[in-house]
Amino acid sequence: MVEIKVPELAESITEGSIASWLKSVGDFVEAGENLLELETDKVNVEVISEHAGVITELKAEEGDTVEVGDVIAIVDESKDADDAGDTSNNSSENESKKTPDNDTSSKDSKEQKSEEVLKEKESSESNSSNGEERIVATPSARKLAREKGIDLSEINASDPRGLVRSQDVDNHNSKPKKEQPKESTKPANPEKPVVREKMSRRRKTIANKLLEVSQSTAMLTTFNEIDMTNVMELRKRKKEAFQEKHDGTRLGFMSFFTKACVAALKQYPAVNAEIDGDDMIMKQFFDIGIAVSTEEGLVVPIVRNAERKNFAEIERNINDLALKARDKKLGLDDMVGGSFTITNGGVFGSLMSTPIINGTQAAILGMHTIQKRPIAVDGDKVEVRPMMYIALSYDHRIIDGKEAVGFLKTVKELIENPEDLLLEG
Repeated sequence: MVEIKVPELAESITEGSIASWLKSVGDFVEAGENLLELETDKVNVEVISEHAGVITELKAEEGDTVEVGDVIAIVDESKDADDAGDTSNNSSENESKKTPDNDTSSKDSKEQKSEEVLKEKESSESNSSNGEERIVATPSARKLAREKGIDLSEINASDPRGLVRSQDVDNHNSKPKKEQPKESTKPANPEKPVVREKMSRRRKTIANKLLEVSQSTAMLTTFNEIDMTNVMELRKRKKEAFQEKHDGTRLGFMSFFTKACVAALKQYPAVNAEIDGDDMIMKQFFDIGIAVSTEEGLVVPIVRNAERKNFAEIERNINDLALKARDKKLGLDDMVGGSFTITNGGVFGSLMSTPIINGTQAAILGMHTIQKRPIAVDGDKVEVRPMMYIALSYDHRIIDGKEAVGFLKTVKELIENPEDLLLEG
């Protein structure tokens, strides 16, 4: 017998929740074959079995939180694929291997288990014959309910799928019995319809991290607006040639903003820093996080070494990361270690917002929707121009207002004069 443990995931990740078991008790698993999907704070990770054999026991259920190093399954290496499905006899086989001194307790144990199986079977048959719905519960929950004399049908399952777990039995037992309501001549008001869903681990992590950032930083937001006329005209002139030259890669706005932020970060290094205790860490690299929306919430994959990449390389990198995020294929290496983040609420129609700083970073740039507005140009002349509001949320503990305004002004000037941005790149 060998133990399957939760492997080391990443330096910043110490635990996760079991999203789904890919194998069951009695299944044969090859060495290197996926055993379960583990949901961590950042990504979903498939955990493999390092040994081949038949699974004899699963130590945790779907939804349980497990830590690195925890034993999650037992695999019998002495069994092969032909033995799969025969693990129901494991307990009797193990009992037969015990010393003669344990024969009496072995028989008692067998008889007790047989009685429990018969009781559960009779209960199931009784429910079926009466036309009642079969209660879905884990084996441990059924055993605990029998020991405490609780009817499973009376227990409210916390699992949104209706699966009754052992903790639901404990919670039911700890609740004081409610007094029967007295009869009333007035009909009770019907409850308003609601749907209760358990938050996913990632959603809870996002909520906790955002709350932690808002409470632990002196966050402030400054705004500016960009005339997008020149960059839109340049993109319109060059997009076909760009796409043809770079094997179908499209020229978008994100590469312009990424290059503009890198140039501004070089001028204002405090914006690319973070606080570590009493120290300021001034980062000499430019790993830019790009916020991507998924069904489970925002994730922020990283464009590594953005200062070394041209426009086409940045666009390809962003597109590849976005596809991986939506297909749930992002790895931990795609997510950790960013120095600055860009988020674009404009794709959803946001006109203005105050983005929240990502993790331990010092600042985040928020892009917004492009909207035509009348703008004064050349003195008293008024023209309708495509305008975008941009926002910089920053940690005022290490970034002064002058630096924040200067950073945002630099981004504005580079986007409004894209030829200068090309020279910067």
